[in-house]
Amino acid sequence: MISLIVLSLVFIFIAVRRIGHIRLQIWQVMLMGALAVLVAREIRPETALRAINIDVMLFLFGMFVVGQAMEESGYLEHLSYRLFRRARTTSGLLLAVLFVMGLFSALLMNDTIAIIGTPVVLSLARGAGIRPQPLLLALACAVTVGSVASPIGNPQNLLVALHGNVPNPFVTFGRYLLVPTLLCLLVAYGVLRMLYRREFSDRPVAQVSAPLGDPALARLCRISLVTLTALLAAKVTLVLAGVAIDFRLTYIALGAALPILLVSKRRGGIVRRIDWTTLVFFAAMFVLMESVWLSGYLQRAIGEAHLDLTEPGVIMVLSVTASQLLSNVPLTALYLPLLQGLGASTPAYMALAAGATVAGLLTVLGAASNVIIIQNAEKRRGVTLSFAEFARAGIPLTAACVAVYWLFLVW
Repeated sequence: MISLIVLSLVFIFIAVRRIGHIRLQIWQVMLMGALAVLVAREIRPETALRAINIDVMLFLFGMFVVGQAMEESGYLEHLSYRLFRRARTTSGLLLAVLFVMGLFSALLMNDTIAIIGTPVVLSLARGAGIRPQPLLLALACAVTVGSVASPIGNPQNLLVALHGNVPNPFVTFGRYLLVPTLLCLLVAYGVLRMLYRREFSDRPVAQVSAPLGDPALARLCRISLVTLTALLAAKVTLVLAGVAIDFRLTYIALGAALPILLVSKRRGGIVRRIDWTTLVFFAAMFVLMESVWLSGYLQRAIGEAHLDLTEPGVIMVLSVTASQLLSNVPLTALYLPLLQGLGASTPAYMALAAGATVAGLLTVLGAASNVIIIQNAEKRRGVTLSFAEFARAGIPLTAACVAVYWLFLVW
């Protein structure tokens, strides 16, 4: 019970972000939560250490290195100009961010685009003369919703593709989830444009091409992006061919970072300036969520509800709500054996992938990508997305997207 109380307090303090006159950052709140359950002996220290997912930590480290190098070299702004130069108005910019970032999330994994995309949208907001918060929210929506349509869009989808009853994952995900994903991106456009009428209007936007600050580092960044794409393609090929090789996302991220870490003379400064506080947040989150799971409360609540755990609607609602307490990747890993044991159909697995992913729209803590975006924005520009502002758009968007995916899965 103590773990649940601590988790509730973490939600509250992330929402208010203050203790008296002291302003707190998200990573500090989560770290205090993890320390609280350790001090209360809700989780043993050795269990807490095992709960920290080293693969996730190394994946984030590798992608943070690439993202930091792209920003410092000026290559990120150069790439941003090429991607968004056709957006002539702020409303057109919103549409472009949603669909461009959504597409890249489906191909390169959502956390990757959250890392690289945050400084991009901050720059776009500055160039367009609008507040950065609406575009940060658009990025969060894009990387969450866009990643649903692909088995490599996010870690939970990959788990479903590898361990679920999913024949030919790319075809299956595309058949069940591509069209509703496009519809949900359009819904996100409508909701965000309605909520932020002043920012997203027909006001003209002038895109300006920025010169590269460090051409040598920019060349290494291009090599890193090519390496990232090639390694992801190799992983997809191995999965489709049924080759059982332990080719983790960690290896892909670290492989992409290697050209910078091995060749660049600026590697020391780049490593020092990556977002270490976000890594602290994730380590603390793993400890707190493991403590909540070990309490057994969530399992008992689901068991006492007497629900049909293979029905797509039930799966989606459970995934969205439970992901706020447990995080979507561990929830998916725990739910998959249950579906396998019950002989669930392919739509049930697709419902798990969609539900666990769109859970990220509901609250700041619904997805790792949300935290990455907010922490990056706070570090780079001192701007943030409050819990309330995120939820104001996230709650109606989550309800709409769950309805859209459910309708397509039950037809």
